[in-house]
Amino acid sequence: MTKISQKDINDAVWKACDTFRGSIDPSVYKDYVLTILFIKYLSDVHDDKYETYLEKYKGDTARAKRAMDLERFVIPVNSHFNYLFEYRNETNIGELIDIALADLVEANREKLYSEDGAGVFQNISFNSSVLGEPKDKNHRLKNLLIDFNSNKLDLRPSHLGGTDIIGGAYEFLIANFASDAGKKAGEFFTPSEVSTLLAKLTKSKDGSRICDPTCGSGSLLIKAGLEVGSENFSLYGQEANGSTWALAVMNMFLHGFDNATIRWGDTIRNPKLKDGDALMKFDTVVANPPFSLDKWGADQAETDNYNRFWRGVPPKSKGDWAFISHMIETLNEHGKAGVVVPHGVLFRGASEGKIRQKTIDENLLEAVIGLPANLFFGTGIPAAIIVFNKDKGKNKNVLFIDASKQFEAAKNQNKLRATDIEHIVKTYRDFTAGKLKQGIIEEKYSYVATYEELQENGYNLNIPRYVDTFEEEAEIDIAAVQQEIDTLENELKEVQKEMKKYLSQLNA
Repeated sequence: MTKISQKDINDAVWKACDTFRGSIDPSVYKDYVLTILFIKYLSDVHDDKYETYLEKYKGDTARAKRAMDLERFVIPVNSHFNYLFEYRNETNIGELIDIALADLVEANREKLYSEDGAGVFQNISFNSSVLGEPKDKNHRLKNLLIDFNSNKLDLRPSHLGGTDIIGGAYEFLIANFASDAGKKAGEFFTPSEVSTLLAKLTKSKDGSRICDPTCGSGSLLIKAGLEVGSENFSLYGQEANGSTWALAVMNMFLHGFDNATIRWGDTIRNPKLKDGDALMKFDTVVANPPFSLDKWGADQAETDNYNRFWRGVPPKSKGDWAFISHMIETLNEHGKAGVVVPHGVLFRGASEGKIRQKTIDENLLEAVIGLPANLFFGTGIPAAIIVFNKDKGKNKNVLFIDASKQFEAAKNQNKLRATDIEHIVKTYRDFTAGKLKQGIIEEKYSYVATYEELQENGYNLNIPRYVDTFEEEAEIDIAAVQQEIDTLENELKEVQKEMKKYLSQLNA
């Protein structure tokens, strides 16, 4: 049997999006496509398992069905993709899909309900007017089901040419939706290369508890887990947006991380990842929080039940240090955190400057890494990665890297290449291994600053203060320039002479 490749799946699911393109915004229709992909995957896995059990029990359907009740997911008859496909021509197909989703959640309460009793599909309705007038809506849903019934979308594990193809397809779709969705895209997806870099910089040890407190669709969290190199780790995340939380929950299942804990709620105002009444502690915390979030919850920070803002309360119009403070307070005594931030976090004064100073005085800051511009969806501004370490020991130095010039230029968005990521990671690991001493490490690229230097600079972490990025302009050859000007003037005289001749002929 020919195995289905990652590209086959990617091409097929992306083609399925043609049903909506041009009529509905990608930020809206992504949820519908990804949900149907999830249903198709669960249904195909169910069928694959059922056939295996039928063969094992020599056609005894009763025993096969009992065995299926112990599988990862219970699939009610009306929640199966084939059932929905059979009824694709019904005028109430949107309602039938909504019922199918509700029944699927009810049959798998422990997996598909949040701790607050919210079903994973409660923020999406296939019977909604957002899909158009009834006739148009029915037509789109029928075509979507037909697209996913393609032979190239047989998602049974026995037909797939790799162990994580379905997870890869999900990531592929999310990335492409992000590139199509414009400004809002950063809310649910961090570019794959940035996630890879952050996961490598904070590489977790075997047995680690890993958290992303602003997890979006969960891609960064998954990358951080895969970096462990074994299956001995646990994943935790929280996401404020209900639709994006649902994407993250589905993403975990599609990657086989059934035990991941993904909570729905505002991490600053209402942190959900707790041990009793205290915040849960982690070995690794990674995040790409919303840049300079306005109205992040400053009004409640003064009386925060978890004392996360004892270093100071960030300004109400810029929540960057609120998320960083939360991340630091959720690290255990050996924990490490990596966070993507706008450059203002490195040098802004007032309350942010005081918080920054305290983290440096506590010897928590380990590295500051400047990234190229135009890496992220919806914004062209350059960002930085800050790495914090609760276990730096006696080393009070801080590594600065300016990686802003090393990237692959692309039409819509720049990309970090594998060599760019490796350059950053090697420099960082050499530093943490004690191989790099203070001063310039690599001209115009990396520098190790002492605690005293940071103090002298007023705790300002702006990268050009440490990494000399000045580029000398090439010396101008005045004589050559003058010669070029003389040549151009002579050519101009010749052209004017020719024009005068032609004008004379025209007037004759």
